[in-house]
Amino acid sequence: MQTITINSSAPFFIVFNAGSGHDDAAETRTIIETVLTEAGREHHVMLVEDASQLPHISAQAVARAQAENGVVIAAGGDGTINAVAQAALGSGCPFGVLPQGTFNYFSRSHGIPSDTAEALRVLLNSHAYPVQIGLVNDKVFLVNASLGLYPKLLEEREAYKQSYGRNRLVAWWAGIMTLLHEHRPMRIHVEHGDQSYELRTLMVFASNNRLQLERIGFPEAKAVEQGLLVGTVLKPVATLTLLRLMLRGALGQLGEADHIASFAFRQITVMPALLYGRDRIKVAMDGEVTLLKAPLLFRVAPEELLLLKPEVTPGETPPDPDTL
Repeated sequence: MQTITINSSAPFFIVFNAGSGHDDAAETRTIIETVLTEAGREHHVMLVEDASQLPHISAQAVARAQAENGVVIAAGGDGTINAVAQAALGSGCPFGVLPQGTFNYFSRSHGIPSDTAEALRVLLNSHAYPVQIGLVNDKVFLVNASLGLYPKLLEEREAYKQSYGRNRLVAWWAGIMTLLHEHRPMRIHVEHGDQSYELRTLMVFASNNRLQLERIGFPEAKAVEQGLLVGTVLKPVATLTLLRLMLRGALGQLGEADHIASFAFRQITVMPALLYGRDRIKVAMDGEVTLLKAPLLFRVAPEELLLLKPEVTPGETPPDPDTL
């Protein structure tokens, strides 16, 4: 694997989303400033207090990093990391993360600790490695992208987090409550290579994250390390079956379920049956829900992201730092 050595004097441009995660933003910023000052590393914290400004501030950070041969760093949850990665992809700038979210699948799959001080020490002593990125209609996803049931689950989970806090227990409870509702299947047309299918489904899910796939029990997880994405289609099922599937996912056995179909791919096109002439559909990308124009093209990005992460032996996968 190609590696890029980062100059020890390269300044850090840190896009810090003060609303991400459950830690106090002021305390987290103090940790960032203290660790980097003690290390003698030039750094600039670019605070995001209004989420709508995240793309603009991310673009500013990348432009400054390009001008000063620096590193652009995302400090926040998966959604924040996604936004900064979108700006950094194709820029030539090395990219780092300081995870502040609930699950942090992207950072954990690359051996980056969730503890802010420990993650900073990783960034100070890392090389940049090219990592695979997923795209849906040219929008980046680092972990997953989906349509159907999952975007609805995320929207309702966010409402629960606003009321009860940001932690994994709240996320699981919100998921259960969402699944108790009745869900109408989608009709979709899928093009995969030279084949095409007409399907009724509750959800289409594309993953770019080995760790998440392994945790819920998909045998195709290793395909992500081989330049592919993994697609999943959920067949229409009753509410009780949905709850059973959620339990199987928690036990790491979802890949064995009869109502789930999964496959590895480099590119697929999904065309939902659109209602009332609308040509846009809700798509979730790394925990954030947005409207995208149909058809939806899911593919491996032609360019890779230059990620600062711990050194690993070629062919090996970094350990999950949160389980050590």
